[in-house]
Amino acid sequence: MTTSTLDAILRVGVPAIRALNAADYTTLSGLAGVSRAELSKLHGVGPKALRVIEEACKTMASP
Repeated sequence: MTTSTLDAILRVGVPAIRALNAADYTTLSGLAGVSRAELSKLHGVGPKALRVIEEACKTMASP
């Protein structure tokens, strides 16, 4: 499996990381601005992964 920056910062399952990598989302900044609806279309990205991603993006955006 190819590792990405997301592997290190997101506490989500392997299927979610694979789905994000396959969709070319390999960094948290790459996920910023992507809608919840768009991410939920990815096979392997479920409710927990969506919550974790949203929280991480909010944290990243905070000064």
